Amino acid sequence: MTAPSAGRTAAPARRERLNPLTSLTAAAATAAITTAAGTWPLSLAVVAACLGLSVAGGTARRVLPAAAAVLVPLGLSLLWLHGLFFPEGRTVLAEWGPARITQEGLAFAGQRFLQLAAVVLALLLFSFSVRVPDLVAALSARGVQGRFAFVLASTLTLLPAIAARAQRIRQAQESRGLVVSRSLVSRLGAFRLQAVPLVLSLIDDAGTRTAALEARGLSNTGPRTSYREVADSGRQRTVRIVLVLAALAAVVLRVVQAGAGG
Repeated sequence: MTAPSAGRTAAPARRERLNPLTSLTAAAATAAITTAAGTWPLSLAVVAACLGLSVAGGTARRVLPAAAAVLVPLGLSLLWLHGLFFPEGRTVLAEWGPARITQEGLAFAGQRFLQLAAVVLALLLFSFSVRVPDLVAALSARGVQGRFAFVLASTLTLLPAIAARAQRIRQAQESRGLVVSRSLVSRLGAFRLQAVPLVLSLIDDAGTRTAALEARGLSNTGPRTSYREVADSGRQRTVRIVLVLAALAAVVLRVVQAGAGG
C-alpha cells in the first residue's frame, strides 16, 4: 500500500443546495420589504440583484419575457395615471387640456414602477428557478396539506405548461395547412382557432389530474411519507427566521410611519 502523495489536493467541499423553502422565504421577504420601504434606491438594488441572479442561474431567457409581459402594461398604466393626471404635481413640463405632464408625477410613476419591477422580478426568479417536486416534498415534510402543496406547484408551472400546450397546438394546426401571416386579421383568426382546443385540453387535463390525485389519496388526512428527500440545515432555518422577522419589522415600521403621518 502506497501513501498518498503530498502534492495531491483535497476534494473541494460540496456546496450546500438551497432548500426551496429558503428561496421561497427570500422571495416573499424581498417583496414585502421592498413594498414596505417604497424607496427607489432599494427597489433599483433589488432589480439589479434579480437580473444578476437570473443571468448567473441561466433563467434570464425565461424571466425577462415574463417580466416584460407583466411590467409593460403596468408601466404604461402608471405613466398614464400619474404622469398625466397627478394632482400633487407642481412643476408642469407639458400640458394638453386637463392632462399635465409634471415632474412630480413622472417621479412618482417611476418610483412605483421600480417597486413593482422589484417585486415581480423577485417572484419570477423564484418561480423559474425552484424545483417544483422539491418544493412539494419540502412543504409536505413540514405538515402542509397535499392540496395546498399541489395548488402552489400547479400555479408555478401553469404558464410554462400553457405555453408548451399552445405551441404544440399551433404546430399541429400548421401541419394541417393553417397559414398565419403578419396581418392582424390573420393572427386574430389563428388565435381563435388555437384558443378553443387549448381551453378544452386544459379542462380535460384538469379532470384527469383530479381523478389521478384522488386515487392516490390526496384528500386523505393523516401522516404522509415521500420518496423525495430535500436537504435542509440549521443555518438555512436560521436564515428563514431572520428573513421573516425582517419582513415583519419592515411592515410594522411602515404602518407606524403611516399612522404618524410619515
